[in-house]
This record gives sequence, structure tokens and C-alpha cells, in this order.
Amino acid sequence: MSAVSPLRRFAVAPMLEWTDRHCRYFLRLISRHALLYTEMVTTGALLHGDRARHLNYDAAEHPVALQLGGSDPGDLATCARIATDWGYDEVNLNVGCPSDRVQSGRFGACLMAEPQRVAECVAAMTAAVATPITIKSRIGIDDHDSYAQLHDFVATVAAAGCLTFIVHARKAWLHGLSPKENREIPPLRYDTVYRLKEDFPQLEIIVNGGITDLKLAQRQLQHVDGVMMGRTAYHDPYLLAEVDALFYGDVHTVPSRHEIIEALIPYVERELAQGARLHHIARHILGLYQGKPGARRWRRYLSEHTHRADADSGVLRAAAALLMPAA
Repeated sequence: MSAVSPLRRFAVAPMLEWTDRHCRYFLRLISRHALLYTEMVTTGALLHGDRARHLNYDAAEHPVALQLGGSDPGDLATCARIATDWGYDEVNLNVGCPSDRVQSGRFGACLMAEPQRVAECVAAMTAAVATPITIKSRIGIDDHDSYAQLHDFVATVAAAGCLTFIVHARKAWLHGLSPKENREIPPLRYDTVYRLKEDFPQLEIIVNGGITDLKLAQRQLQHVDGVMMGRTAYHDPYLLAEVDALFYGDVHTVPSRHEIIEALIPYVERELAQGARLHHIARHILGLYQGKPGARRWRRYLSEHTHRADADSGVLRAAAALLMPAA
């Protein structure tokens, strides 16, 4: 195992419509060290849209990475500069999303068939900024899924300056499967990712896909440099309370679920004062009591009360109070 930065030893995956800034602030209250990713932002959205809406974050979210979607080297280089100016700790290029919308824009997983194009993008980005440039990919697409092809992809892109590859251990079918089905139907092939680490010991290899508990995540570190967890971390966020000790050796007093809510409330009040709606924040905390007595009551109360126009932080305290005897 090569000596690599512990930054990516454990990461929460970029998830469209889920890992927005409210979600990331909440997750940071649970783990001090887990690397957090934005939702994928296209280069077009940054260059021609509301830049602040896509990029603003709270300083407490660090370490935080921006995931970009695009395939034009010049545009990606410009966006990497913007991300660096905004203070992001990493810029990640999406080469793994299989959705039709992404394919129509010629980015995401379809780029795995164009390793030279990805290399050109990486070369332009690494020339533009000192911020780490990383790749998130699949192990293959469609019938373009042999290990030799994956090896060639990684070798080509690494030669352009990418030192970190986050690899979802499933291939993607670009036609015939939905994004959800692409997360479930193609079989997991962790051995393929392990083999990449064996063949490229100088690179940082992070495994993603199907990792549903921290014990499984820890076992992955016998073979690779880090682990990325997605939907499990979102639906059961309190499992992140163990991440700092298990993955970073930082043993500290873990806040209780109620303490996390109390710590979130000043942020909620600040955001509401700036025009945010409570349900935009509260939707990310529905799983906080996952597996605990009263979890359903917690979710139901938030779902029923946070959409009101006058909903404020008192709704969160009232919801937590419902669970005090059970907690």
C-alpha cells in the first residue's frame, strides 16, 4: 500500500439532489473528517448559470470537494479555477454517471470509451490549478468492460496527471438500464478494483458501490486506499459518528442525535433568515434516528410540519422532544 493522504480514507458520495450544502453541513456535524462531495455540477451551469447557487457552502463543510460534469478541456480548466477560487479542497470529474441526460451532453460514464479525451481534460485542469483533480468512474461500460480496457483507461488518464481514481465496482449499461438499476443490477466486482491498486501502487484507488456498513468499509482498506459510501450514509447518517475513530484515529466524544439537532438549529435559523425554507434542510435529517425507537414518529412529524410557510427551528425541537423518552 502506497503512502497516500488520509483525506479520502472515507468519503460520502456525490448524489444528485441529495448532497447539497444543507445536507453537507448536517453530515459535518456528525463526522469531522469524512470527505464530502457536492452534487454533480455541469460546466455549463457554472459558466452560464447562477454560480453562487451551485458553489456556495459553509466553511464548516471542509474538507469538501466539487464534482464537475463536462468533456471540454477548456471549460473544465476554467471551472477548476473557479472551484479553486471558491476554496474547494478537490475537483472531481464525473466519468461514472450513466443517465441519458448526462450521455446527451457527452459526459459521465460514456467518457470511459474516450480515455484520451478524459486525459486531455485532466491535463487542462491540472495545468490550471494546484487543487487535486480526481476521477470518479465505473469499471466499464456496455461491452467495453474488460480489465485490459479499464487498465488502459487508468494508465492513460494517470499519465495526464490524475493521481486519484474513485471506482464504482460495477460496470454501467448506457442503454436499457435506469440510473437506479445501474446501481443494483450489474454485479459488484471488487476484485477488479483491488487489481487496479496492485497494478498501480503509486495511485490512490478509492472503492465505491454496495458498501452498506462500516465493517465492510474497513475490510476494503486491506486492498485499497479509501472507501466512498453513498445512499447508506444518506439514509442512516448517524453511522458517520463512528467514522472519525475507525478511519482517522480521532477518538473524541461523539455527539448524541439530540445534540446534533441542537447544533444544527443555529444554522437553520440563519438560513431561514436568508430566505430558505425549513423543508429544504429538514429533508436531509429524516434518517437521523434510523433503527431507533420512534424513528417513524420522527419522520412523520417532520414530513407533516416542515412544509408550512411559517415552519421554523421549533419544529425540529418539537420533533426531537417526541423521541426523548425512547432515546
